[in-house]
Amino acid sequence: MSPDLWLAFAAASAVMLAIPGPTVLLVVSYALGHGRRSAMATVAGVALGDFTAMTASMLGLGMLLATSAALFTLLKWLGAAYLVYLGLKLWRAPVAASPPTGRRRTPGCGRCA
Repeated sequence: MSPDLWLAFAAASAVMLAIPGPTVLLVVSYALGHGRRSAMATVAGVALGDFTAMTASMLGLGMLLATSAALFTLLKWLGAAYLVYLGLKLWRAPVAASPPTGRRRTPGCGRCA
């Protein structure tokens, strides 16, 4: 590999690593909204999911799906059905009462809402 090509690859890789993806944004949002404990559980879940995908790839599942259009279509439909199931489950879940989000008005403070 020529040095110019290697430098271009290294620069592109550095840029791609610097841009936060959806997983990083998910972990950051959980850390800010729910605290460190919830964020650590999210990190563990992300690591387990990545490990599962890596293991399936190393076992040749990607090659099997690439060679079998029927199996790939079946897997897509199973994934779509699972997402519909999760959506219906979330839609039917009871809504917990949340505390009011507005700030209380304090005497003498005209700016507080």
